[in-house]
Amino acid sequence: METKYLIIGNAAGAIGAIEGIRTIDKSGHTIVASSEPYPAYSRPEIAEYLSGERNFDEIRYRPVDFYEKNGVETLFGNSVMKLDAAGHTAELADGRKISWQKALIATGGLPIMPKTPGMESKGVFNFVSLDDAKKIRDYIAGRKLGAVVIGGGLIGMSVSEALRKLGVRVSVVELKDYILNTILDAEAGAFAAASVKKAGVNLITGRTVTKINSASDGTVSGVVLDSGVNIACEMVIFAIGVRPNTTLATGTAIKVNRGILVDRHMATSVPDVYACGDVAEAFDFTAGEARLTPVWPNAYLGGRIAGFNMSGKIAEYPGGTAMNSLKYFGLEIATAGITAMVPDGYETMSGTDNGTFRKVILKNGLISGMVLIGNIEKAGLVFSFMKDKVNVGGFKKLLVAPDLNEAALPQAIYRSKLTPPVGVS
Repeated sequence: METKYLIIGNAAGAIGAIEGIRTIDKSGHTIVASSEPYPAYSRPEIAEYLSGERNFDEIRYRPVDFYEKNGVETLFGNSVMKLDAAGHTAELADGRKISWQKALIATGGLPIMPKTPGMESKGVFNFVSLDDAKKIRDYIAGRKLGAVVIGGGLIGMSVSEALRKLGVRVSVVELKDYILNTILDAEAGAFAAASVKKAGVNLITGRTVTKINSASDGTVSGVVLDSGVNIACEMVIFAIGVRPNTTLATGTAIKVNRGILVDRHMATSVPDVYACGDVAEAFDFTAGEARLTPVWPNAYLGGRIAGFNMSGKIAEYPGGTAMNSLKYFGLEIATAGITAMVPDGYETMSGTDNGTFRKVILKNGLISGMVLIGNIEKAGLVFSFMKDKVNVGGFKKLLVAPDLNEAALPQAIYRSKLTPPVGVS
């Protein structure tokens, strides 16, 4: 098999790359190879699929005819097992080989699964893919069960909410002292925990699961914590997080740190090979350096920039940052940039009232991070100041005021927000 463009993976980055390529090159032969047997779907919405609130058609990332309209050959359910970066070839799971001119690695992340006695028991799951959601839903099948979710981060909260909607009793075991600790500090984490507990979730923090118990038929019957406490349950879900799937870079000259290192063109250290999404370390505009920023919008944008460059248009990735806009247990949360572990030398301002929480992190008058909980209506405005590097030192207190009003901003800033870009009316 021969192709001009080989895209490995089929999530947001792959879709961005296809659309970037087709903007410049309307007909260059393109292959998408993916381990999953499905067309692209929105991974952030698999919890709604699990709970039954959405079906597959409702979580599709693009219409049914997307690949056909874009002239893309799809190899779904057929992983790339080996990449010869220097020789411009790839080997598929079915044994076939592909010769390519440009390749994009968009393989995402692999679930973190610490070795735990009993983890081979029936009723132990991950929660990172559509197949995971399907397996969990089939296992529940209308039964009233109890579940232990290992990990109180974004994935853990997402699956816990879906399980509660299905009537499953849920206990969350989190190693750190509070939930959502990768995006919130302790104060904000406590604020979020109140809503989670109100929904009937049992939160156990500062602990980990050391063993999974099973019944005589091999199904999960409970877990043992490092404190020695036993929790009875019928299913266990590992929701600790994901790590970059850099397997294809092994044995090649592609440079890898925590993820595959890419420049501002999303190019790796090897000519004609690009990377994007959860697998890549790309430019973070808040840090001023390459970092892992495993969020959906960054993956799409990185893929689109890669697609431009792969097809001959020089384009530069403007930079992304860790950002999240989510709603768990009825509580809306928006975060971006530095939020949890604030380094020395930064200024933090916060405010709370009427069930809302607001925090901004500043350095030299510039916003480096933000957290809004309960009312996230102004998240876009604060994020625009952050991304555009607006010096907010003169009105920083307004940013955490209970009723941030654009009209209260300095006139020059206010007018800039009212004036549309050139060519836009």
